[in-house]
Amino acid sequence: MKIRPLLHSLALSLALLTTFPSFATVKKEFTVCWTIYAGWMPWGAISNEKIIDKWADKYGIKIHIVQLNDYIESINQYTAGQFDGCTMTNMDALTIPAAGSVDSTALIAGSYSDGNDGIVLKGGGKTLADLKGMQVYLPELSVSHYLLVRGLEKAGLQEKDVQVVNTSDADIVSAFGTDNVRAAVAWNPQLSAIKSAQQTTEVFSSSQVPGELIDLMVVNTQTLADNPALGKALTGAWFEMMSKMQAGDEAVLSAMAADAGTDLAGYRAQLKTTHLFWTPADALTFVTSADLPHIMQRVAQFSFDKGLLGEGAQSAEAIGMRFPGNVTQGDSGNIKLRFDDSFLKMAAAGER
Repeated sequence: MKIRPLLHSLALSLALLTTFPSFATVKKEFTVCWTIYAGWMPWGAISNEKIIDKWADKYGIKIHIVQLNDYIESINQYTAGQFDGCTMTNMDALTIPAAGSVDSTALIAGSYSDGNDGIVLKGGGKTLADLKGMQVYLPELSVSHYLLVRGLEKAGLQEKDVQVVNTSDADIVSAFGTDNVRAAVAWNPQLSAIKSAQQTTEVFSSSQVPGELIDLMVVNTQTLADNPALGKALTGAWFEMMSKMQAGDEAVLSAMAADAGTDLAGYRAQLKTTHLFWTPADALTFVTSADLPHIMQRVAQFSFDKGLLGEGAQSAEAIGMRFPGNVTQGDSGNIKLRFDDSFLKMAAAGER
């Protein structure tokens, strides 16, 4: 089950109220966490197959990979310093740890949603324009909300042209099954269940905004700077698993499917709408693209408009973001989110 839950004000408040150490120390043992989603299932296999142990041993360290059940709680725990790294989307990296003043680095851009998220209508609606005047059910302030806004923009509409009805990801399928709900935004596997209903049309999907809903492994910037072995081991282990998956290793893929609560066919279907970066070179091309800063600027504007950058934020530029090539978006004096390419470069060059 893919979990990208509602980002609510309580979570952000907790992040902002937490006191963080100003520096990290050199250490030999680390813990990172992940939650279930098609693009993050490899982390469980990396742990179960002992691939992380091999790479950690290479650098004389120990890395524990821990699965958590609650996505938002996993990011809150990372933000509070209980984990050295955590899987999260690009929007959540900006609006939780970065907005909570925790300087964080997107170490690995593993994939982006390429159809895993969509807007679905039923009962005759066939286009985005048909959304006008409708109630749209979705987890408010989540990536589903972001996708709706992007879709409305494409149709020449604004959010005020619809009525957003806050619905949890756990309830979205049952809500869509009722007679009075005609429009919903969801992610897989809920999206697949919604689309299987009769007389439905998917009028917009994340495949139409490629690269905007990014799935990351985020690590604490100071911890990474003090312990580059952590970055080398995580990157090396990740791309070893990518090689296995790309080669069609059925044992590994079946194990991931079981962990995700589906079968091999079901998991492969989810992977078809997940744009994985199979090699370090693929990921490097993405994070060094001139498009990425513009994407994150758009995400920052949405986040500011929804009040997700913190009470003190005066504009979408409140939080600084740094990209490869020393490109900066936002406040250069308040850099809290970084997209790093140094470990990808080493991996692409075989320097592991």
